[in-house]
Order: sequence, then C-alpha cells, then structure tokens
Amino acid sequence: MSLDETERREFADSVRALLAKHAGSASVRAAMDTDLGYDPALWRLLCEQIGVAALAIPEEYGGAGASLVESFLVLGELGRTLAGVPMLGSAVLGAQALLLSGDTAACERLLPEVAEGSRTVAVCWAGPRGWDEPGVRAEGETLHGTAHYVLDATGADTLVVLTGSGWFEVDADAAGVTRRAVPTLDPTRKLSEVSFDGVAARGLGDGDQAEATRRLRDIAWAALAAEQVGAARRCLETTVEYTRSRVQFGRVIGSFQALKHRMADMYVLVESAESVSRLATESLATGAASAAEDVWVARTHCTRAFNEVAAETIQLHGGIAITWEHDAHLFFKRAHGDAELFGAARRPVAA
Repeated sequence: MSLDETERREFADSVRALLAKHAGSASVRAAMDTDLGYDPALWRLLCEQIGVAALAIPEEYGGAGASLVESFLVLGELGRTLAGVPMLGSAVLGAQALLLSGDTAACERLLPEVAEGSRTVAVCWAGPRGWDEPGVRAEGETLHGTAHYVLDATGADTLVVLTGSGWFEVDADAAGVTRRAVPTLDPTRKLSEVSFDGVAARGLGDGDQAEATRRLRDIAWAALAAEQVGAARRCLETTVEYTRSRVQFGRVIGSFQALKHRMADMYVLVESAESVSRLATESLATGAASAAEDVWVARTHCTRAFNEVAAETIQLHGGIAITWEHDAHLFFKRAHGDAELFGAARRPVAA
C-alpha cells in the first residue's frame, strides 16, 4: 500500500477524528490511573477501524504493507492527545524489531496478531544507565538481568530482548520473568522494569545484531520526533486559543506585541521541527544514505522544540497551566520525559 501526500493527509485526519471522539482529556486522565496506562477499547478501535498496528508490517505477515511514514503519522496524532496506546512500543518498535531480526519463522508466527492488535510486543533493551548498554545478558539461550524503561511491558504478550550477544523472544508470562511498573515524571507514558531470572528464551536471527540495533535506535528516535511534533503543535494551538480569549487590562492578551513575538517563535520551532521530522522519516523509509544524519538532526531539534514550546505554553497560560485540572503541565512533563527516552542522540561519524 502506497499513499500519496493527499491520501496521507486524509488518513491523518481520520485518525485525528477518531481520537477527538474517543481520546479526550478526561479519557486520557482516566487511563493514566490504570495498570495498562491506556484504554484497551481505544486501541481496538484504532486497530479495527483504521488498522494502525498493521501499517508498517509487510503484507506477507498480515500487515498493510505501507511504511514507517504512515505509522509515524499516527504517532503524531497520538502526540496531540497524549493517549498512551501501544503504538510506539508494540506496533512500531516491537514489529520493527521482529522484522530487523531477520527471523522469518518468528515474523510469520507473531506479526499477523501484532498487525490486528490482538498481540502486543515489548522491546526489553536498556540497562540502568540507558540504551547504550543492554540490561540483560544471555548465557546461551538463558537470560539474566533487568531491562529498564520498557514501553508497554505491563500488558505485553511477547518480549523481544536485546542483549550484547543477540536478540531473543520470550513469552511475557514465562517462568522467571517479573514485570514491575516504575514511577515516571510523565504519567501519560507507562514504563516498566522487566527482570529475567534464568529465563529460557528463543534466539531471534543470527546472533550478533549490532547493525539491527543501530537501525532500531534510529527508528525509535525518528518515531519519537514525529510524536513530539504532534504534541508541540497542539501546545501551540491551545496557547493561541487561550491568548485570544484571556482578557487583561481591557484587551485580549494575544493582542500584546510581546506575546505575539513569543508565539511567533513557538510557530517557527514547530514548523522547523515538522520539516526535520518528515525528512528523517522519509530517509528511513527509503533507506537514504543520509538517514543516520537526518535522524540525529530530528532527534536533537524536535526535542529542543518540544521542550521550549511546552515551557512557553506554561508561561503564556499563566497560573492555570500548573494546576492538575489543566493539560499544559501534562505536555510539559511529556516533553521532559521524551528528552531522555531512548537516550541522547550523538552525531554520526562520517564514513
């Protein structure tokens, strides 16, 4: 399935319309207090009515045969609402990890259910200091250690475990596996620690997956950049709306020149972030030689843009923005959480 630019806009509009109806602020806040951290009914709707989980999965594995471009459009729309459904953790990272492993049998067995949304996959990767060093070690096909900061682990059916000596598949309910949700700055995104105590695992692919790991990190950064752009644009929109209605000294505050300048700066940050995010996405999807560099630019700039826009959103909304009832502080916390997720990007060394 290949969509042109017009079809992609229409697709994004359909995702936005569904989220506007089923993922409002009240729904997102209610989901935050659950063990899963998201509404499974919303995930079913997204998978059944729009097919979001199937987008970047090839047709031979039950997917739609689209690309990362379409998947990242969905992430952008999810960023606007902060809905915590397992799109990033399972449908993007989990599915792409299985594809990158090169294990055809595992893909044939697992991806059709991932595509329909009935199976979720969590990627167990980071050690206690981050994603540069795996938290789990393998002794043959037996796993020991703890993976930190795991997305969507609480409700996952399958774990893909990245170790220094290869990738492995583990049933999430296998003996010796312990999953524990951990407190996070961003309450809209659930992270867990997953521990392995002598867990029997199935090897994925052919041992050393160093290049696949680098590719997966690039996908993670580009995916997060797309989500950051959606969230930053929503912050800009709500700020403009607020300054058009808030009256001070007998005038709407949006008419003050100083605030116009600040919102213009926000606009430039959002537009430039969208541009570099789209370039990174297209480069990854097409296998461009500049992909690593483009992803580094997107990761760096989109993180800065979202942080600055979220901070300005707090400032321009005044005191109400830091109250629990207002969503601005949730976007502010998401921005700071995203800045650390998947680690800091380092500029690629030229070959």
